[in-house]
Amino acid sequence: MHSLPYANYPPFISREQEEYVLSTIKDWSIQHGLTVRPSSSFVPGEVDKSGVLATTAPVTLFPSPFPESCFRQAHFLQTTYNELYAAISNDEVWIEEVMKGLIEVDDFIKNLWKVHQSVKEEGYVQQLSLGLFRSDYMLHAPSSHELPSLRQVEFNTISSSFGGLSALVTSLHTHLLTFTDPSAHLAYPNHPLFEAREAGSANSNSQALPSDATINVPPVNDAVQVLQTGLSAAHEAYASSKSEPKLPLCILFLVQDHERNIFDQLALSSTLKFPVFRLLTSQILSHTSIDPDNHLRPLVYTPPSSPATRFEVTTIYLRALYAPAEYTSAESWSARLHLERSAAIKCPGVLSQLAGCKKVQQVLTSISPDHVRRFLPNASQSTLSSLRSTFAPQYDLNPNSEGLAIALDESRAANHVLKPQREGGGNNIYRTAIPGFLKSLPSKEHYRSYILMELIHPPAEAKNTVLRSDGTVISGNVISELGVFGACLWRQGERTGDGATRSGFEILHNEGGGYLMRTKGKDSDEGGVAAGFSCLDSVLLY
Repeated sequence: MHSLPYANYPPFISREQEEYVLSTIKDWSIQHGLTVRPSSSFVPGEVDKSGVLATTAPVTLFPSPFPESCFRQAHFLQTTYNELYAAISNDEVWIEEVMKGLIEVDDFIKNLWKVHQSVKEEGYVQQLSLGLFRSDYMLHAPSSHELPSLRQVEFNTISSSFGGLSALVTSLHTHLLTFTDPSAHLAYPNHPLFEAREAGSANSNSQALPSDATINVPPVNDAVQVLQTGLSAAHEAYASSKSEPKLPLCILFLVQDHERNIFDQLALSSTLKFPVFRLLTSQILSHTSIDPDNHLRPLVYTPPSSPATRFEVTTIYLRALYAPAEYTSAESWSARLHLERSAAIKCPGVLSQLAGCKKVQQVLTSISPDHVRRFLPNASQSTLSSLRSTFAPQYDLNPNSEGLAIALDESRAANHVLKPQREGGGNNIYRTAIPGFLKSLPSKEHYRSYILMELIHPPAEAKNTVLRSDGTVISGNVISELGVFGACLWRQGERTGDGATRSGFEILHNEGGGYLMRTKGKDSDEGGVAAGFSCLDSVLLY
C-alpha cells in the first residue's frame, strides 16, 4: 500500500496547466519573499554590480507524499534529540575523547579545539548556550515490500538554515491546493492525495479550513516561531547589561559576505521584538569590542551606520563560520576566539559545533558503551528505542576495523557513503568511489577524518517537478529529505574538580517544531539547497 502514493504521483499536468502553475509560483514567490540572491552562474556579477536582484528560490511544483507515522516520529523525537546534543555539548571530556583522533589529522577540528582551550584557560564567563538545531531524515524503503522507516542523515548544530523559506513553501503549496476555494482547487489536476484526510489526522492545517473543506494540505509549518522563540529565550535569559554604563541590548546574526540566502535569515530577524543586527564575518573585529577592564567581558557592537551608538550583544547566532574556507587567515581565527571568550550567548559555541561532527553521530550508534542512555538517563525505554531506530549503521575507519574493511572493498563499499567532519554539502564520497579516494589520501592516518555510513534507500518510485532559480523546469524521479527544527537553551553548570565534569547542567527551554523538506534529482547524491544540489518542498501526509 505504501507505494501507491508514489506510483501515480504527481498527477499528469498538461502544458497549459504547468504554465499556469509556474506563473503562479514565480509571482507568489516574489510577492512573499520566497527568494534568494541569484548565483553568479545565472546572473554574472558584472550584470548585478549593485546587488539589487533577487530570484525565486528553487521549489517543487507539488508537495511530496510523506507517511504520517514517520512525520509524527520525527517531530516527537526532536526535543529528545535537543536534550541529547545539549548534554553532549555539556561534557567537555567526552567530546575531547571523541575528537582526539580527529585533532591529530584535521586542522579545522584542531583549530576549533584550540579556541575552546584558550577560552577555558582564561575562564568562560557565559554558562548559557543556545542551540537552534535541525535533525535531517530520509525515508528508508530498501524494497517495495517494506513500509518506509525513518533514518537520520545528520544532526545540525550550526547554521541550521531554511526555517524561514520552508515555511513559505508550505504556504505556497497550500495556496495552490486551495485556489480558488478550499473545497474545489483549480491550480492542480485532481488526485486522491489531494482529498481531505480523516478527522484526527496530523494535518493541523485542516483545522484552519472551512468545515466543508475537501482538500488535503501540508501540515502547518511553525519553523519561524520555534526558532524565534529560542532566540527570544536566550535574549531574555541574558538579563541585563554587564557594561558600565549600561547599554541597550541586541542580538547579532553573524553572516557570510555575499550571502545568497539572506531572505531566509530576514524571515527570522525582521519580526523579533528587540534590536537585531547582521554582521559580516569579515567585520567582527572592526565592529565589536570587549572592554579589557571589564572582567565580565560583555561584547559591544557599534553599528557602522551610527558610530556614536553602542549595543551590548546578548546572543550571537552563527549563520556562518561552519566551513574551513571561511577561516581565510589568522585574523579569522582571532575573530572566532574573540566571540567565544565574550559574555554573549553563543548559538552555537565551539563545543556545540564540535558536537555536530559526523564522528559524534557515528559514536552514538554504539550499543556498548551505551552513550545515548548515558546522556539521556531520564528518557523512557520506548523513546530511546524510537530514537535508536533512526540510526543508520555507521563505522569508524580505525586500523583493522570492520568499517575500514568495508570501505576498502569496492563491492561492499557500494552500499555506503564516506563522510568528513564538514557542513554545507558537496563533501561526501559515495559507493565505489570510496576505496580509490581513501587510497589517494596522504597517509592512512587521515582515514580517521572520515566515518562510513550505510546508504539510506528512499522510495524508488517518488517523482516530482522542480522549478530551479534560473527558470529551468525538470521532472523525474526524486529523493526527499525531511528536517525538523528544534530550539534548546541550557546552562552548562559549574566545572568541578579537575574540570572533567560539570554540575548544575540545566535545560531552560526545549522545543521542537517546523520542518524543512528538500527534494533533489535521484541521481544527485548531495542535498544542500544553498550548495545548489536540491530545492525546497513541503509534504502531503498519507
